[in-house]
Amino acid sequence: MKFKFILVILLGVILSNCAGVSSKGIFGTGVSVAFDPRTVGTQMDDSIMQKNLAARILVKDKKYLLSVKSKVLDGRIFLTGKVDSPEEKLLLTKVAWEIKGARSVRNDIKIKEEFNFKRSAKDILITSQLRTAIILNKNIKATNYQIDTYKKKIYVYGIALTSEEKDLVISEAKEILDVEDVIASIILVEDLRIQKE
Repeated sequence: MKFKFILVILLGVILSNCAGVSSKGIFGTGVSVAFDPRTVGTQMDDSIMQKNLAARILVKDKKYLLSVKSKVLDGRIFLTGKVDSPEEKLLLTKVAWEIKGARSVRNDIKIKEEFNFKRSAKDILITSQLRTAIILNKNIKATNYQIDTYKKKIYVYGIALTSEEKDLVISEAKEILDVEDVIASIILVEDLRIQKE
């Protein structure tokens, strides 16, 4: 009788593990691993990248443990949360790009501070002017760049196909009226660890 009871318990444990594990997705919805479109290998790679990124962020400063969240999907890194300064946001973007296997980085980290409508409006105007300028420039692949403006300083990060394209983006940013500084974190395609074949 004991043997049958232990066998039933063991069989129950084994079968329950085959159903798939629920995990929290990027948008907060539960997704069953069994229905994840990624291969098991890709899921494992993403999990390793995410743990590596979390560890590197934590090494930079322990305060990021609660304020910054990361998610890796198919080598694409998503960052969310709040930090105290744009420099911290840029630093975290660089840390994410340094993760082996990173295909792209989407940084949606917000800056904590008191709201100043006039300054925010000016920063939004500068960002939209630069976004329009690089969209209209046929020598720049605008979708490869993310632009943030904070206190009239433009932060541009992304991937340039050539060094000429990188120089064009920086030049376009410097031509915007009222811009005090341009901080560029632009990687050339040839410098990427993984390139699209």
